[in-house]
Amino acid sequence: MGRGYVISVDAMGGDFGPSVTIPGVDLVLSRHPNMRVLLYGDEATIRQEAADYPRVLQRAEIRHAEVAVSMDEKPSQALRKGRRVSSMWLALEAVRDGEAAVMVSAGNTGALMAMSIFVLKTMPGIKRPAIAALWPNLRGRSVVLDVGATIGADAEQLVDFAIMGEAMARTLLGMERPSVGLLNVGVEEVKGVEYVREAGRMLREADLPIRYEGFVEGNDIAAGTVDVFVTEGFTGNIALKTAEGTARQVGQALRQYIGESLIARIGAFLARSAFRKLKARLDPSANNGGVFLGLNGLVVKSHGGATAEGFASAIEIAVDMAKSNLVEKIAADLAVKQALLDLPAEKA
Repeated sequence: MGRGYVISVDAMGGDFGPSVTIPGVDLVLSRHPNMRVLLYGDEATIRQEAADYPRVLQRAEIRHAEVAVSMDEKPSQALRKGRRVSSMWLALEAVRDGEAAVMVSAGNTGALMAMSIFVLKTMPGIKRPAIAALWPNLRGRSVVLDVGATIGADAEQLVDFAIMGEAMARTLLGMERPSVGLLNVGVEEVKGVEYVREAGRMLREADLPIRYEGFVEGNDIAAGTVDVFVTEGFTGNIALKTAEGTARQVGQALRQYIGESLIARIGAFLARSAFRKLKARLDPSANNGGVFLGLNGLVVKSHGGATAEGFASAIEIAVDMAKSNLVEKIAADLAVKQALLDLPAEKA
């Protein structure tokens, strides 16, 4: 089987470990008959959970790992404890060594980022990777980055994020020339903090091969004003969790109000098709999976509290990534940036 169809999975990651990751893997295997999975974790625990999923036992290779990184460990502690022996580390090594095209984990985000940098290294010129998320909006979906990896990015990092996010939109969303915007407190060039204004100037003046549309605001994310929204990790993470919380609030409020009267229940029954589509659009599980960009390899981070369906969605993103040659496309785009801006590449 080709390398592009092999996914490595940290089976022990997340709030629920194999009780979610194994049925999630089974769901994806049912949809992709030519895909193979490498499962890393405690072999006895994995086999016990997989006993109800014969497809997993038949088509996934279980590789024992002595250590599972807990969700509350600090990255430095996780590195000391899990280096070369944890399910997270070994699953990353499978990508580094060419056994798998992409790694998926629902584990500790900080630990996963730290281990990813140690194992896969950052691409030339990249100071720190970004986490990119696919975000539902009124027009379809957008790429938003960074949603939690880099707190307080500088102007050059935001330019790198723009380049990487644009490449991801072309690859995963099938857009020939996606539009890019910088998230700001206003669309005027004089607004915002210095590093955002400087990033905007660089993107306007560098003649990069991306379609930069200027500054965008928070309400533009839901509207889908551009295809790629660029910000630093602190702001992006707050925006992501605010949107997820709002989606849950809308769902709970609808259920509450529908149940208050017979007329409302009848109306909900008549509009059930529209409600199903709304639920599918806003369901965080359907859009689960943050992509680590800027590494010499592909990593997808699932929410720690994801359901089996949510974890399957993260693997589906990984499958798309495995077929995309995204790392090579980003490397080529970053090389163009280095040439145009005359910025010497830092050693990874």
